[in-house]
Amino acid sequence: YKVIQQHPSALTIYSNKLIEEGVITPEYYQDMRTNINNVMEREFEAAKTYVPKQRDWLASHWQGFKSPDQLSRIRDTGLPIEHLRNLGHLVTSIPSGFTPHRVVKRVYEARRAMIDNGEGIDWAMGEALAFASLLDEGNHVRLSGQDVERGTFSHRHALIHDQITGDRFIPLRNVYSGNPGRQEKFFTVCNSSLSEYGVLGFELGYSLEHPNCLVLWEAQFGDFANTAQVIIDQFISSGEAKWLRQSGITLLLPHGYDGQGPEHSSARLERFLQMSDEDPTKFPDAMEMGRRMQIQEGNWQICNVTTPANYYHMLRRQVHREFRKPLVVMSPKNLLRHPKAVSKLDEFDNSDANDSLQGVRFKRLIMDKSSTSRSFDPPIEDKVKRVVFCSGKVYYDLDDERDVAKNIDDVKICRIEQLSPFPWDLVKRELRRYPNAEVVWCQEEPMNMGAWWHIQPRMSTIFKYLEREGEIRYAGRRPAASPATGYAQIHAKEQAELVSQAIR
Repeated sequence: YKVIQQHPSALTIYSNKLIEEGVITPEYYQDMRTNINNVMEREFEAAKTYVPKQRDWLASHWQGFKSPDQLSRIRDTGLPIEHLRNLGHLVTSIPSGFTPHRVVKRVYEARRAMIDNGEGIDWAMGEALAFASLLDEGNHVRLSGQDVERGTFSHRHALIHDQITGDRFIPLRNVYSGNPGRQEKFFTVCNSSLSEYGVLGFELGYSLEHPNCLVLWEAQFGDFANTAQVIIDQFISSGEAKWLRQSGITLLLPHGYDGQGPEHSSARLERFLQMSDEDPTKFPDAMEMGRRMQIQEGNWQICNVTTPANYYHMLRRQVHREFRKPLVVMSPKNLLRHPKAVSKLDEFDNSDANDSLQGVRFKRLIMDKSSTSRSFDPPIEDKVKRVVFCSGKVYYDLDDERDVAKNIDDVKICRIEQLSPFPWDLVKRELRRYPNAEVVWCQEEPMNMGAWWHIQPRMSTIFKYLEREGEIRYAGRRPAASPATGYAQIHAKEQAELVSQAIR
């Protein structure tokens, strides 16, 4: 301690160095030190009587945004089909004379066909349309993470390379390249180093200063977020509660059980759900649900979407609001090329004719594919024996099992696309639609992981609210210390068992 006390401080060492080098004079240094100390003293004294205001977090860039005590109206996120086609043609156009890899060329040709046919729009194309539409509206879109330019699963190809010259080209910049009033690099996509803590921290800071920018960070695999956990815990999940600072940062965390072992299966969905500040024992009253302020009053959103169209609406919703909340997405791997995980172009449309299933907005819950109306009365489907709730890619395994089994028309499957805040109103509607059905929750993760312990108490609350007897049944893997098995055969066996438990 004596040695430390006798050692000159960093301030003394650095100021002496600047003075000796002639960068500053001793008088300038003393004036600067006196002025800064005076400012600190004044602010310290003022802090003793300071009362924080709800809007103190607003800087000039944030003018017009609303705090949680101000109602923000729900907005549609669809666009006219012809406009979408124009955007689709722009983002699938590669300059003549540019020689992409032959596989990448086929990818872009397939995307152009999706737009022209209006059918089979896959995940990457849905994302490209979301980005393109936001860019066209004058917003900045930036995406960083390991291998985001190509996409870890070789699905995105947002930046392509000439195989002869090595030149680089970003097709999404076609959207604004002919507009001299736009910034040169309004769409930013950048592969980052293996430093999730540092990169996510930077992107969080960017989102705090640029509310009109869609800022996305994508983990190479969901479990890579482990090394950014300090940023998530300390700053993203609780930043607004601590400092009244809103952020629209979006985390894309690849998640799903594909037999790839314990390290590349789980984005630890259970951790994010546990940090949601929603009361699972309180069913929102009608007025509260009518105002639709769940997301405004919560700390963040956690979604596990299953269709490219819903992904598109979710990303656009993130910008088309008068407030900002962090968004955590259990991003797919298997669904990127799944033949059933495709959308039609009219699901991106804003026509009232397509709104029978709320096609112009993000769907917090997707009804069973046999349901044709959001209303349930009449008729009440009292012959259904089981309704299975799930989230994410396991839906397609369940749907395949139901199709293979045939003659199973008394089992319905509902997808919860937004896990937090919980879609209380929509789950209640589906339970009322099937009054005599057994209720099952199906998930791929072990029982002590995934969404089960988030879903179970909320379902119990709704059961009590509806005065419905019984309780929700679990179908999934048994509790485990490891997120997943490392053996493909065991994985396949477990997957088949949990799907069978839910459907048969």
